[in-house]
Parts: sequence; structure tokens; C-alpha cells
Amino acid sequence: MATFNIRGKNVEITPNLREYVEKRVGKIAKYFDRMEEISVLLSVEKDRHIVEVTAEIPHGFVLRGEEATGDMYTSIDLVVEKLERQIRKQKTKLERRFRGGGFKSELFEEQKTAQAQIDQREDDSGEYPVVKTKRFVVKPMDVQEAIMQMNLLNHSFFVFRDAQTEDFCVVYKRNDGAYGLLESDN
Repeated sequence: MATFNIRGKNVEITPNLREYVEKRVGKIAKYFDRMEEISVLLSVEKDRHIVEVTAEIPHGFVLRGEEATGDMYTSIDLVVEKLERQIRKQKTKLERRFRGGGFKSELFEEQKTAQAQIDQREDDSGEYPVVKTKRFVVKPMDVQEAIMQMNLLNHSFFVFRDAQTEDFCVVYKRNDGAYGLLESDN
């Protein structure tokens, strides 16, 4: 069984809430023979109850989901549904990675739904279809300029070269409206 790391931000983690999180979020562990750790961050911002789940699964994979509603228990339920949808959607690729065991694909035989088939957008070879390729010049700039350029293009992310370090970086818009920065670790 996976170990849980449950933290709260602007919310008290009561024994009942902890038990509910372990019971509901623990459902994703049934798809794998073992899980390293499941980290759950419960937070409240104004009237939004946010649940962020990060699960370390074997072979260095990370499963992540986030949901926000007006009720903490509803957010927990929705994030579990989202994680299970992600697992179902990646079923074929996970089976290939876990050929020697570790992934319980037989659980999906009784859970096939029309929605899962609609979500499955892979071709018969199991490859992700690339529907468009773009080429662009990556210009050196600072983070603020990259964010401005991203907003001007109305994109959700933007690739640029850091003017000081010459490293490739990516800025992106987060679901909460803030911005994130991905830097390469050389």
C-alpha cells in the first residue's frame, strides 16, 4: 500500500477528512502492484476548495491531478475520477511499460465505457498522433518578455531562450491564472 503525505493549506486536516482522502484517493493504487507515495495537498482559497494529488508510480512515472469546487469532499471525488480517467486513457502505454508486471490491466475489462473509447485518441499502433508541426525561431529574452509574448499570441505556453543563461525555458499559464516557468536542469 502506498504511503500518504496529506497536507493542508488554510484548512485543518481532521481525522475524518484524512480517512476520506486515504479511502478515495487510495483507489488509484489498485491499478498498480506498488506505489511509492501519494501526496495530497488540500487548500482553501476564498470559496474554492482545491485538491492536488501527485502519485509516484513505478518506472519513474508521476500521476497528477487537481480539482477545485465549493466543497472539499466533492473536489476529492472529482480528482479521483480525473486520475482514473488519465489511467484509462494511457492504459495501452502503461501496459507496454509494465510488461514484466506491476500494472493491473485486467481491471479495465469490466470498466470499459463509451466515454473511455471516445477519450482514446490513439491510432492502432498505440502512438500519439501528431496533427501539426510548427517551426519557429527561439529568441533570447527574459521571463517577463516571454510572458508578454505568450499573452500577445493568446497561447497557454511559450518556449524561449533565457537571455542570461542561454538555456531553453518554457513559461505557461496555470489554471489559477498565475504563471509557471520550466527550466532545463543541465
